[in-house]
Amino acid sequence: MHLHEIIFCATASPSTTSGSGSVTLHDINTGASIASFKQTNAAPHCTTFLNSRNAQGGFFFAAQPDKLLLHAYNFQKDQISLKIVVPEKLTCVALDTSGDFFAGGTAQGRIYLWEVSSGILFNSWDAHYRQINVLRFTPDGAALLSGSDDSGISVWSMHSLLDEESQNTLSLPYFTLTDHTLPVTDILCGLGTFPECRVLTSSVDHSVKLWDLATRSLLTTFMFPQAITCLVWEPTERLFFAASSSPEGSIYQINLFRQLEDKTKGPTVEAIGGGGVNDIIRVTDESAGSQKKRLINVGQPITCMSLSLTSNLLVGTSSGLIHIYDTPTHQLLRTISTHKGLSISYLATLLKPIDLTGHVSFNFNSSVTTIDTIPVKPIMPFQRMRDAKAREIHEVSMMLPTRENDYEDESTFYSQEALLRDHAYFTTPSNSGTRLGDTAVLQSRVTELESEVALLRGQLGQAKGVNDLMWETVVHKVIHGQAKGTNNANGESIEDERQRKRGRVDSDLEVHL
Repeated sequence: MHLHEIIFCATASPSTTSGSGSVTLHDINTGASIASFKQTNAAPHCTTFLNSRNAQGGFFFAAQPDKLLLHAYNFQKDQISLKIVVPEKLTCVALDTSGDFFAGGTAQGRIYLWEVSSGILFNSWDAHYRQINVLRFTPDGAALLSGSDDSGISVWSMHSLLDEESQNTLSLPYFTLTDHTLPVTDILCGLGTFPECRVLTSSVDHSVKLWDLATRSLLTTFMFPQAITCLVWEPTERLFFAASSSPEGSIYQINLFRQLEDKTKGPTVEAIGGGGVNDIIRVTDESAGSQKKRLINVGQPITCMSLSLTSNLLVGTSSGLIHIYDTPTHQLLRTISTHKGLSISYLATLLKPIDLTGHVSFNFNSSVTTIDTIPVKPIMPFQRMRDAKAREIHEVSMMLPTRENDYEDESTFYSQEALLRDHAYFTTPSNSGTRLGDTAVLQSRVTELESEVALLRGQLGQAKGVNDLMWETVVHKVIHGQAKGTNNANGESIEDERQRKRGRVDSDLEVHL
């Protein structure tokens, strides 16, 4: 199947009118609208999605700002799949990379954690003193990070949050990052498994901070002339973009390396930062030279950003425009103006879902379409209160990956004929006759065993004969030795003594007569 990158865009109305926004998928090359999902008005950090993969249809959630509702959609139809009632209005949401767990933050500083496939509320706890603005899972899903208006950033271990034995105890963070002085606006997690990964955080205090979770330490602080509202990190972590919501719409490109000129070795590259709390790098709008080249002025307040798979920079504005820039040159490639009058609240790119509504791929080897063969990952209504009994009896559902029709390598995949043959071999009772294909093998084995038995019988007969002969020889020698080889006290043999006694008796009889 041809891979096609598309833009995932969520919009919201400046007013609080319910359902006036939408989620729209755009062609990244032309800007044309591919699909649209209505009846949503999600604010920034209130939309999250899971793409279709591993023979399962994807889905996305959009938290509504004016009601206790979370709208669930799937890519196979353009209508709301499920309306989920939540305990409180959600100010931010997050979904782990596998789509198994969903987290939501509230204005009261509380976090809820649900399992998507069962709807079970695994945990809910007071995480911050004020409103939670952003939630992020680490790439491996082992930790959850939360940023709040109280300027704190908490790192929560998923192992502790899901532990059944700790459900009745107060949830405590794995550790906290507390160097910001004003509300936290965005959090980005770098590559790697937890805690071997780095984190970028932004705040209204004009700073962006780089953290090392392995050492729980602050590496570098970047100070900007304006408050930073959103971040985007290049996949190799060599640079990041920081944007402000000011009317000028400034975007700063910050390289995490510098080039040095060495007369002996030539140009070299070294990392910047890493000096700790006292390492502060100041970024200004008036900087000349290379820093000025790393500044992009959009001219409108920026609400969200994203990087495409080809490293193009996508920028969403409060007026509903989507600008696409070339990252190396900062050249504006195109502008999507479909959503004028709305605010872009979320931007991301993804490969076009195979089960996308209106774009069904037909399987020419079968009479059914792809949409008929790909089930959607299950989503159940979320519990509003924790229920220990439901958690105890619930079953975890999962789908095993299926074999793609494009691959026919029998050395890699288990054919149906081989499966049936092996299944019959292990399930056919032995007393019901020989298994299919084993007659010649069994007959050969029987012949070998019969020959071996005959040989053993001959050897057993020979051994028995030798044993009898040895026994008779030993017994004969012992008896003969006792009969002929034994002497009395006078040194005479027993036989001589008998003859002497017999002669004496005869002489006595003659005298008597």
